[in-house]
Amino acid sequence: MQVNNPQPQIGFSENLNETLQLLQAVYADCTDVIFHEFFIGERTKAVLIYIDGLTHIEEVDQHVLAPLQQDFPQEHTLPNIRKKIAVSSIKDVQSVDDVIAEISGGNPVLFMEGENRGLSLGLSKFEKRSIEEPTAESVLRGPREGFIETLRSNTALLRRKVRSPNLKIKSLNLGTYSGTAVAIAYIEGIAAPELVEEVMSRLRRIENDGLLASAYIEEFIEDNPASPFPQVLSTERPDVASAYLLEGHVVIIADGTPSVLIAPVTFFSLLQSPEDYYERYVVGSAIRWLRYLFFAISLLGPSLYVAVLSFHQEMIPTTLLLTVAQSREQVPFPALVEAVLMESMFEALREAGARLPKQIGSAVSIVGALVIGQAAIAAGIVSAPMVMVVAITGIASFMAPRFTVGIAIRLLRFPMMFLAGFLGFLGLILGIIVILNHLLTLRSFGVPYLSPLAPMKSRELKDVLLRVPRWMANTRPHLTGEWNPYRQAPGQRPRPPKGNNGG
Repeated sequence: MQVNNPQPQIGFSENLNETLQLLQAVYADCTDVIFHEFFIGERTKAVLIYIDGLTHIEEVDQHVLAPLQQDFPQEHTLPNIRKKIAVSSIKDVQSVDDVIAEISGGNPVLFMEGENRGLSLGLSKFEKRSIEEPTAESVLRGPREGFIETLRSNTALLRRKVRSPNLKIKSLNLGTYSGTAVAIAYIEGIAAPELVEEVMSRLRRIENDGLLASAYIEEFIEDNPASPFPQVLSTERPDVASAYLLEGHVVIIADGTPSVLIAPVTFFSLLQSPEDYYERYVVGSAIRWLRYLFFAISLLGPSLYVAVLSFHQEMIPTTLLLTVAQSREQVPFPALVEAVLMESMFEALREAGARLPKQIGSAVSIVGALVIGQAAIAAGIVSAPMVMVVAITGIASFMAPRFTVGIAIRLLRFPMMFLAGFLGFLGLILGIIVILNHLLTLRSFGVPYLSPLAPMKSRELKDVLLRVPRWMANTRPHLTGEWNPYRQAPGQRPRPPKGNNGG
C-alpha cells in the first residue's frame, strides 16, 4: 500500500490574491500560521507567511519588514527584493509543496504582487535544549557532550570531530505528514560506495505517514526484524559516531531525536563501551573480558542453577548441596517455578524504577527488591540461594553497555530457564546452539553479525578479544573499511631515547 502525498505540486499565479486563497485553503484552521500582509514602498502589495514559534520574529522585523516598507527607487521585482533584504539564505519557491516544506522548517516565505513565485528566507528559530552528557552513556574519562534533538546541531557536532571535507552528509525527508528531516553521514574514500547506496535505498523505500524518532527508522531498515538482537547501533555520543565513521560505517541522523543510528554493526561492537578506549589498553582489555563473562552469566545464570538443582545435583559439592537443600525445605515450588517467579518480579521492579520519577525511582527499586526478597525468604516462597542467583544475574545484565542488547538477553533468559527446567543441561546446550545458529545467520547490511570471529579474520580480533594499544591499530575493519584499509603509519610504538637520566 502506497502512502500518497496529500499536497500535489501546484504552482502559483501572478495574482497575489489567488496565491493567498490557495495557501489559506491549505492552512485552513491553522491559527499558528501567520499571513502578514504589507506594502513594499507605497504601491506593491506583499505577504509574509510563517509559523509562529518556528521563525525568528525579531530578525524578520529588522532585516525583512523594515527595509521593504521603506520606499526605494528600484523597481519592485524579486531580484531587487533580494538585494534589499539582509538575509544570507534566500531561495525561490515555486509550488505549494515547496512552501509547506519551507514554512514547516521555520523559514518564512515572501510573496508579492506580479510574481508567480516566492522567496524563502532562512530565519528559522527552534527552541532546543543545551548540549550535555548523555545519561545512558556516561564515561569517567572522555567528552561530556551528546547529541540533541536538532538535526543541524548534531551534524555540526560530527563536523567538529571530523573536519575533513570528505565527511559527506546527504539529506532527505521521510514521512508524508511529519516530513522528518533525515541525514546520512559517511566519509568518502573510507565507506564502501555500495554500503552508502544500500543505506539510501532502504531509507527511500520507507513510505509512512510519520517518522517521529530514529527508532521508527530502525525497524524499517533492519535485515531481520524478527530477531531480538539489534542490527544497528544507537548512540547519543558524537565521539562514538565519529569513531565508527572513521572505520567506514554510515551514521543515520533523524531530526527530533538525540539518538543516531550506526550501520552496519556486529555483535561484538554492541558489547564495547566508549570507556574501553579512554582508559589504558590493559585496563580496557580486562574490563572487556569481565563484560564478556558477566554477559554469559546474565544469560545462563538462572538456567544453570535450575538445571543443576533439577537434574544434576551430583555436580554440587556435598556441603554446599546440604546447605541448599536445607534452605529449600520450606519452599513448595520446584526450582523452575521459583526462578521464573523471582526473575519476573525482578524485571517488574526494574521497569517500575525506570518509569517512576528519578527522585524516587531508584529508591523504590532498591528498597522493593530488598523488602520483597527478604519477605519471600521469610515466607518460604523462595530460597535464599535463588534470591542471590537472581541478584547476581541482575547485576550482570547491567554491565551490557547497550540497552538494546541487554534487553534481548533479558528476554532470552526465560526460554533458557524453561529448557533447563525440562531437559537439564541437554536443554541448556540446545538453547545455546539455537542462539548461536541464529547469530551465525544474522546480517547487518550484509555484514556477518559475528564477524570477525565467524567468519574468522584473525587480523581483526585485536579489537574484539583485546583492546590493543593505539600504536598497533594500523588497519580498519575489513568489511567496512576495505576501501582505505590503513588508518595510520606502522611502527609508532613509543621508544624513549636511552641514556643517562638528566643528560
